[in-house]
Amino acid sequence: MVFGYPPEVVYGAVLVVSALLTVLYFFFSDVLDGLFDVADHPLFSPQLVLSFFIVASAVGLLAEWYTDWASRWIVWLSVGVALVVVLLLHFFVFLPLRSAEASLGYTDADLEGSLAKVIVSVPPDGFGEILISRQSGVVAKAAKSANNEAIPSGEEVIIVQMENGVAVVARHDPYHLSI
Repeated sequence: MVFGYPPEVVYGAVLVVSALLTVLYFFFSDVLDGLFDVADHPLFSPQLVLSFFIVASAVGLLAEWYTDWASRWIVWLSVGVALVVVLLLHFFVFLPLRSAEASLGYTDADLEGSLAKVIVSVPPDGFGEILISRQSGVVAKAAKSANNEAIPSGEEVIIVQMENGVAVVARHDPYHLSI
């Protein structure tokens, strides 16, 4: 008996409360991280603490149901299994995710100011195509001239603005500096 309740009830209550807190943390993690920025060590992150309680209570509950071991041994078993699982989560899931790049994608706003090469000439009043070299690869985009001038194929241009997925471009002169 723990606090006057059978161990199965305590394990079940901890499991349900930890699972609910995990769901709440999933939806409100940005706000909660800002409010409770106490522990700076990655081993004390809420994801790992909640995972510890979920695994420990689940192992304890299953062991209470399916074994005839003494409750004190089940507590040690559940704590040990939870520590192993949490350490594996930390080193093989959370640390690699923390050091991974945020995204290889881009937005149209990211392309503004980038240099590109014209691959289909841009007529004064029409559309051509440019090729933009990025770290994640090359991207081809429709383009139109910012100054209503013809830009031949092979010319280097700068993306002035993105309008509905179409790059508005101007000739790039690396030797001209306008301040």
